[in-house]
Amino acid sequence: MVVAFSGGVDSSLVAAAAARALPANEVIAATADSASLGSGELETCRRLTSAWGLEWTPVETAELTDDRYLANNGDRCFWCKSALMDQLEPLATARNATVVLGVNLDDLGDHRPGQEAARERGARFPLVDAGFTKADVRSLARDWDLEIWDRPAMPCLSSRVPYGTTINLTLLSRIDRAEAAIKQLGFIDVRVRHYDDTARIELPAGEITRAAQMADDLVDAVQGAGYRYVTLDLAGLRSGNLNDALSASASATDLEA
Repeated sequence: MVVAFSGGVDSSLVAAAAARALPANEVIAATADSASLGSGELETCRRLTSAWGLEWTPVETAELTDDRYLANNGDRCFWCKSALMDQLEPLATARNATVVLGVNLDDLGDHRPGQEAARERGARFPLVDAGFTKADVRSLARDWDLEIWDRPAMPCLSSRVPYGTTINLTLLSRIDRAEAAIKQLGFIDVRVRHYDDTARIELPAGEITRAAQMADDLVDAVQGAGYRYVTLDLAGLRSGNLNDALSASASATDLEA
């Protein structure tokens, strides 16, 4: 197996299961070395796979050279996953292996065109095949004493950018610096949504009061990353919430039709 390994709980469980089921020389974990990967994530992937005795390799993906990805339309994730598969397929071919991704049943209900890109090119989703929800994944990861069993989701930095706003390296770097600065203040699960010179901070609902009490520190941290205005979303963190705009757009189109 070639495991597309992001360091999140889903791909970690898949990698750990592969390590248990197959000889060590039949499993390789590969991580996309991309500008859309948050600071420190590559090192986390290296450390985790080393602890599990798995072969690991970073692979440089080229999505930031693809105008279809940079345009940041609703199909952005399709081109991102295509760029990843461009790197994983040769690894799999050389080993007569299968590419596997950490997709669970709950993921199937969201707008994730990257899944289709991977499926079209022969990748498998063993968690889906096993009928695992996100709760099942975390439960088994905890039972197996995987340190990442309760790790927050770490989607790519481009997911912080509203559809239609062009992606570029400078923008991704600004988001990364802002989130890293907020994490230095003790917030673990955070999204900085990018709106030109405004940053909209999303934190779990239970941390909003503490964030408000630390407003001056948060403003300094985010402005230090290059934003002019800093806002705190009182609705709390909602994974994938920028996809709501796609649903609204589709509904409007249906009404017009």
